[in-house]
Amino acid sequence: MAMSKRKRARVVRGVQYGILVAVILVVALTANWTKIRTTFFDLEVAGDMFPEVITVGLFNTVVYTALGFGFGLGLALVLALMRLSVVRVNRWIAGIYIEFFRGLPALLVILAVGTGIPLAFGTFLDKYVALMIALGIVASAYMAETLRAGIQAVPRGQVEAARSLGMSPGRTMVTIVIPQAFKIILPPLTNELILLTKDSSLALFLGASVSEYELTQFGRVALNESRSLTPVLVAGICYLIITIPLSYLSRYLERRTGGRKLGTPESTEVKA
Repeated sequence: MAMSKRKRARVVRGVQYGILVAVILVVALTANWTKIRTTFFDLEVAGDMFPEVITVGLFNTVVYTALGFGFGLGLALVLALMRLSVVRVNRWIAGIYIEFFRGLPALLVILAVGTGIPLAFGTFLDKYVALMIALGIVASAYMAETLRAGIQAVPRGQVEAARSLGMSPGRTMVTIVIPQAFKIILPPLTNELILLTKDSSLALFLGASVSEYELTQFGRVALNESRSLTPVLVAGICYLIITIPLSYLSRYLERRTGGRKLGTPESTEVKA
């Protein structure tokens, strides 16, 4: 006699749970828990990392991310307006910039800015400035498209109403369109901030003094000194302290905006 769909579904779920329990038991019975504890959960090694991992590593990670995000957001807004411009040259320049930097690994951009520019121009570039520029360039290429879509998602009637009141195109864009667009794109911008937080770990390739260490570099140095993976685990937890609240914030903002879809390429243009 054939089983009903409901019964067959229960059997399938039971098999899946059984496999999961079996895997957990095998791991629990065969793992060397003493070795795992000393390798990943060495409390003495973890204790030696505090408070510097917070006051230096976590602090610098937040600073690098904030600088890069702020610079990138400003640059992205300019690029988004250029992408929507009625002047074809502006659209071409913005399009080439976006495709170019979206196609490059972030590490190459950081190395080009942090080491290439000082070598080319024979000048010193502060690490904070270098990372602000490099991370901002990478982030702007992605955020520009998000901003463009957000601007286009603003109802056309809002623009027409502002123009009927005598507002110029520029004033309409600044006072009406852009504020509404930012409300729409807050969730994807929060996700971009999470990605930028993780990209800040590439700062270790530029070298730094101890006071300039970010979390990854701090964890790597402690790893080399202790020969334990505990510093990597501690650094990872510190990253989660930043990214998990941002993830919840992104979902909260998405619920507040009702999961509104971003616009299509044919709605709003600006005269620039």
